[in-house]
Amino acid sequence: MRKIHPIEWFAFLLVIIGGLNWLLVGVFSFNLVSFFFGDMSVLSRIVYFLVGASSIFLIFSFPRSGKEKEVKKVVEDDTDKDFRI
Repeated sequence: MRKIHPIEWFAFLLVIIGGLNWLLVGVFSFNLVSFFFGDMSVLSRIVYFLVGASSIFLIFSFPRSGKEKEVKKVVEDDTDKDFRI
């Protein structure tokens, strides 16, 4: 199993928080980010930017994680063949 980098954990956490915020907006018309940081204040815009950037980061990091496992397996299979007599 591949270890998850701390940046990936942080991005995943931000995307989860953003998703829960949208759930609150959709169901209760309550924006948690605006509640804590103000309506479109500098801090709330930073939070929105980080959530959006995290989602883009995760879009590109998930396909890579599966390929690393496949490449490792191919390399292991090839090294076994080289040392057989």
